[in-house]
Amino acid sequence: MSGSQVNVGSFFRSLYERAPGSHTAVDYSGFQAFAAHIWVWIVVAGYVLSIIGFFVIVYATVRIFELRKREHLYYTTLIAPTESAGGVNSRWQHIQSLASETSASHWREAIIEADIMLDNLLEQQGYVGDGVGEKLKAVEPSSFGTLQEAWEAHKVRNQIAHEGSAFNLSKELAQRTIARYEAVFRELKAI
Repeated sequence: MSGSQVNVGSFFRSLYERAPGSHTAVDYSGFQAFAAHIWVWIVVAGYVLSIIGFFVIVYATVRIFELRKREHLYYTTLIAPTESAGGVNSRWQHIQSLASETSASHWREAIIEADIMLDNLLEQQGYVGDGVGEKLKAVEPSSFGTLQEAWEAHKVRNQIAHEGSAFNLSKELAQRTIARYEAVFRELKAI
């Protein structure tokens, strides 16, 4: 080696020799006692955290089962239609307000809304079918006094649905149709 190069090993050896206390023997027994003491505390803390974690898991599991029970109750309970003060069905009030307007488009909307309400009521009564027509076919005429009224009102709704704005809906026909729906709803005790 040349004189300009520094030997790294000798550099670190000289640092080691100059450090205070580097020539005495190291006592590891004190370190072992300290490490053992720390290890005992680590084990105790681990057990405590495990017990806390176990109780958190049990608590969370109980809460999840309670939540599932409430969800099941919420989603399987049928909600009755909302009624405003005085026992008047708010949906029917909306239909009446549309029918009292001056434009034929509002009358059409009132008739279509009334037919949707009739469909829901027939379904609640237990009649099955794809639409109002099929549900009305399933009705026993002797058990439904306003069945003919329902059919006549539904026919007007079908004309509106199929012909759209081309169907000439007069105010008299709209009022007569809404009156038919009203008779049906009164028999079904919806209004």
